[in-house]
Amino acid sequence: MLKDYMAILNLAENEGEIRSLTTNRPIASLPLGSRYRVIDFMLSNIVNCGIKNVAVYSKSNSRSLVDHIGDGKPWDLNRKIDGIFLFNHALGDFAGGDIKLLKNNMEYFYRSKSKNVILASSYMVCNMDLNAVAESHEQSGRDITVVYTQTNEADNKFIGCYTLDVDENNNRITGVGKNAGIESNANICMEVFVMSKDKLVQMIYKCSKKLNEHNIYNIIFDELSDTEINAYKYEGFVSCVNTIAAYYETNMKMLDLDVSNQLFRLPDRPIYTKIKDEPPTQYIKGCYVENALIADGCVIKGKVKNSLLGRYVDIEDGAEIEDCIILQNIRIHKGAKLSHVIVDKNVDIEPETILKGNKVFPLVIEKKNLIK
Repeated sequence: MLKDYMAILNLAENEGEIRSLTTNRPIASLPLGSRYRVIDFMLSNIVNCGIKNVAVYSKSNSRSLVDHIGDGKPWDLNRKIDGIFLFNHALGDFAGGDIKLLKNNMEYFYRSKSKNVILASSYMVCNMDLNAVAESHEQSGRDITVVYTQTNEADNKFIGCYTLDVDENNNRITGVGKNAGIESNANICMEVFVMSKDKLVQMIYKCSKKLNEHNIYNIIFDELSDTEINAYKYEGFVSCVNTIAAYYETNMKMLDLDVSNQLFRLPDRPIYTKIKDEPPTQYIKGCYVENALIADGCVIKGKVKNSLLGRYVDIEDGAEIEDCIILQNIRIHKGAKLSHVIVDKNVDIEPETILKGNKVFPLVIEKKNLIK
């Protein structure tokens, strides 16, 4: 277990390609796998390695995130000493980027007694052993360690993520770029960094002095000119939820037993989430369910195949759902047929409605606002 470490979850994530789902919430609080949220995975990675001092920096629209995290009890972070700290920019503009938010809350760093920090984004969905990452960092003797994964699908996944040139002979970063989806093979930066707290504070002040630099990750990679950055290769399942297609695919992959085992059934590394005491789902006689993840509180009368359902979803008699993601508090009325559709919260699908997308371009039905 890690001692003398703190963690920062930086939620200044690019939402440009997933805006239809993030109008009223950050990527971090998007539902995933029927009962989880995106942030649950990286937050669980952090607490599973023994870190008890965690800060979450959110740029805007953080009501759902605050409601989900609460006092941090599901992650054992409701503590008198250390625990969970939430900082957001909801009451002001975000023109200064993540650097402005970090710099405006420097007191958090000065009050913490931890000497080292793990800085990460939330939208890299994985189950990672951060103990091994920290051990690699300490053994390398270098100022900074960055985690990366290799992929042969960079032409259609991880679009917009940082790519790294890695000297694998001595685990060193030699160059940085952005994935434009041109080449299939790439080393993808997972936006997980390990360094000393003093080093991070130094870079925050350095970044704040630059007129047009608002991104802490760019400043970290600028250190390549002055220092060697250690590279740690992650071998397990990872998905970056930064587009509608990636969100859809990540959910659907959780129906795969191999992926499910890599995420949820690793020894000593559970994924925690907010617990809700809901009634069990009712499966009414005559319904048909195949290869589905279904949360509590649902009523299933129709057909559900290769789909994920959130809490309080009603599938009426004669309705057919296939290859879909149905979020919370939704009613699919009699005779409706949905295929490759993402239905956001509080929506009623009218009787006999036919909606169809595909796995590359799933159809999104946006969230209904209950306040008129």
